[in-house]
Amino acid sequence: MAAHNPLGEFLRSRRARITPEQVGLRAGASGRTRRRVAGLRREELAQLAGISVEYYQRLEQGRANHPSNEVLDALAEVLRLDATERGYLGRLANPARNQLPRITSAEVRPQLRSMLDLVDKVPALVITDRFDVLAANTLAGRLFEPISNVLRDNGNLARTLFLETAARDFYVEWDEVAAATVAALRLTAGDHPEDLELTALLDELSTGSAEFTELWSAGEVAVRTHGSKNFRHPTVGVLTLNYENLELPGDLRQRLVTFSPDPATATDAALRVLGSQTYVSR
Repeated sequence: MAAHNPLGEFLRSRRARITPEQVGLRAGASGRTRRRVAGLRREELAQLAGISVEYYQRLEQGRANHPSNEVLDALAEVLRLDATERGYLGRLANPARNQLPRITSAEVRPQLRSMLDLVDKVPALVITDRFDVLAANTLAGRLFEPISNVLRDNGNLARTLFLETAARDFYVEWDEVAAATVAALRLTAGDHPEDLELTALLDELSTGSAEFTELWSAGEVAVRTHGSKNFRHPTVGVLTLNYENLELPGDLRQRLVTFSPDPATATDAALRVLGSQTYVSR
């Protein structure tokens, strides 16, 4: 799924979501009465950003190398990019200047595995920015039991989400989780265009899932460091858990993800059932 021109793809997707009215233009401001494209036209965006139409076309076509920060800032302003999108745009436009170091993420430090075993009150995982599952504690194994294949060797949360039927029942808000997952994968692809394992994963998902292809084409980029998710478990019912997505020192491509309930709730009680020594799965 790795696009040959990710910068152009991203600019087109951001241009399509901005209406002329949002930037103070009338529908026919450029001399045409009927618009054939969604959002801004290339010439409108170029004019508002203070650059030539020819130069902007070269940017979208991947024929302009290393645009200045001033040009990128002007485009970001017109396109109303948030901080995450601005950073992503900069990395796409100047990959050599912004390239993050390549870090192997296949192994989990023994000390981290030991810490997971000590965290017995809440489910916890170690994952990569590709959503590979590297390690899990016992309670995470019980929480993710309905999609237990994701915790086996070479398990991947994104692959399971889009390609396994059971995931659509396990994740109560499947559509929301799917959109967030694709937005995070797009960020990773922008940071690590040389990652062949990521390229293979994106190709697999685009081939096997129409929903993934549609979400990828939307061009959204985002990262969620915390929030809440609802999981449907066959034994204890629906669990509402707060997640924390923490980067790990020593390997910027690994994350520690914990899932905790609000205290004195039905989920809190259900999680204690999952964690009990007498728990038996259905």
